Amino acid sequence: MIDAHVHLWEKQQGTVNGLPVYDLGGGRSQFGAEVRQMLPPYMTDGVNSAERLLANMDFAQVAGAVVTQEYIDGNQDQYLQKIRMQDPLRFRVTALYEEKALPDELDGFDGVKICGGRMIDQNLTHCAGVFSRAAAEDKFIAIDMADGDTQCASLREMAQTYPELRIAIGHFGMVTRSGWQEQIRLARLPNVYIESGGITWLFNSEFYPYPSAVHAIREASDICGMKKLMWGSDYPRTMTAITYRMSWEFVERSSLLNDEEKRQFLHTNAEQFYRFHDLPEMPYVHHMAE
Repeated sequence: MIDAHVHLWEKQQGTVNGLPVYDLGGGRSQFGAEVRQMLPPYMTDGVNSAERLLANMDFAQVAGAVVTQEYIDGNQDQYLQKIRMQDPLRFRVTALYEEKALPDELDGFDGVKICGGRMIDQNLTHCAGVFSRAAAEDKFIAIDMADGDTQCASLREMAQTYPELRIAIGHFGMVTRSGWQEQIRLARLPNVYIESGGITWLFNSEFYPYPSAVHAIREASDICGMKKLMWGSDYPRTMTAITYRMSWEFVERSSLLNDEEKRQFLHTNAEQFYRFHDLPEMPYVHHMAE
């Protein structure tokens, strides 16, 4: 498996709606005006490290992962550059776009993350510079969009302006929100793909094995084709409800998708889009409850 949507941080120091987000210990964070369980409670020091993720990946048979970013975690560029250098086969990493602010150099990054739904100016044509630069430097764009079709027209314009630029839309188009299919339709463009990071969060009220999430994957495949869809876990936040293995196993166990569709969704599409190669074989490790 290849996970197209994970988060890592050395120290969480972000913002949400103009209020701070920071670690409180025991996996909890001050999240604006409230306290949230941000990490599994055994991650007591608030450090969401690559080493811990790799241990989870090894146990869950996930060979590669794409580290995206979020304003609520704060800018993690330096940390992600370091882990990319330490493990160039298993990780792809993004630089964080912060409304007209990018690192001086994109060396050491594979892509750029745009938190589209959190931007003050949500017209993506107004940040054409980041799309242009990513295209020129052969980086991909990872973007979490505002609900529904709010940003679809402006992203379509950017995708058509830079047809060689690889674009991955996150959170499966905010699948439980009205108009989510409009984001999926963007993947009819040759350079736009969809990844499912956060889909178990969005269907959390239904919970495992998330039958409605699998139906949504089936519907999205009917819209843009299974070759445009990629699995993502949204680790570690979703790990407060389920195990890492459960974040992909609900797809593997479903009868709504055939073996080839599962292989495309869980591995092949992401391998091609993110340019993974020489990934290790991931043997199954029996656990103590078996």
